[in-house]
Amino acid sequence: PDYELTAVCTSRPDTAQESKKAYGAGMAFHDFREMVKHPDIDLVSVSVRVPWHYDMVIAALEAGKHVFCESPLGANLAETEEMAALARAKGVRHMVSLQARGAPAVLHLRDLLAQGYVGEVLACNMTMFYPGLLQRGRDMAWMADREMGADTLAGVTCHVIDILCYCVGEFQELSAKVATQVPEWETREAGKRVSVTASDNVLINGVLVGGAVVSAHIGNVPWHGTGWRMEVYGREGTVVASSQDWPQFGNIQLWGVRGNQKVVRPSGLEKLTVPELEKLTVPDRLIQVPGKLPEREPFDAAALIGQLYLILAKAIREGSEVGPDFNLAVERHLLLDMIQRSSDEGRKLEVH
Repeated sequence: PDYELTAVCTSRPDTAQESKKAYGAGMAFHDFREMVKHPDIDLVSVSVRVPWHYDMVIAALEAGKHVFCESPLGANLAETEEMAALARAKGVRHMVSLQARGAPAVLHLRDLLAQGYVGEVLACNMTMFYPGLLQRGRDMAWMADREMGADTLAGVTCHVIDILCYCVGEFQELSAKVATQVPEWETREAGKRVSVTASDNVLINGVLVGGAVVSAHIGNVPWHGTGWRMEVYGREGTVVASSQDWPQFGNIQLWGVRGNQKVVRPSGLEKLTVPELEKLTVPDRLIQVPGKLPEREPFDAAALIGQLYLILAKAIREGSEVGPDFNLAVERHLLLDMIQRSSDEGRKLEVH
């Protein structure tokens, strides 16, 4: 409700007009450079393939527009840094779509850990497995090239590592393995395959600021991926978050247990006691702009994006800072580059 869809832009006049009609936009363009100059446009949303982000974001910033861009912001660190620097120089509001930060469950998890729900964090394990590795359509074959900036490291790992760092803590040191387990993709064309340099599996071990040890495995697998799961273990309790809504992090569920609450297992295992996790309720106050979004239960991926847009609208009105912004995108790209370098060099790296 804080926005009006003033214009849409696609690559051809016919699809631009179709999009205008389908979404009820005021105007249609097939040249983004012309669109961003229009005086009735305040915010430009860049929702295209990663290699095209740079040109569109730069054009929008040069025109003095606020910008919302999908993640990863740039195909490489240099592009990301240049876009962030220009956004700061122009004094506009800028947001990158690390959409899990719009999830009430993620915000609640962060609050719980900050308030000491598990006490001192000792260990954290995170996994993300999503399917569809072996075959890509013709329109997805471009993702086979690592330089395009949309592989498992640059794409999905950026999102899940941001959740870990946002909730649990930043890395102090890490060692990593970035792998391409499947070096060829089928393209759904008979006899046609494409060579792959893009990563499909990322392993990270490390130590967080504060001393907690962490392990993470993010993998694009052939079939039946189980989604995202993060487990946090502390001196005083355990909390677990998970989502099968890959890779958008909708419908996140939280479970936890504190202290020495135990359940005795039957069938001759009476002496073996294990924690029984209880489902945790997310407070309504963590729907960041109450009353603005349609009622959604559970809180799905579309609602996460909606929360980010509402936060951005508030910052535009007030002229205040907003997050997750392009500056955070630079920080995360620096971390991704360090993960890749650790893998390339086969050694542990200190994170500064």
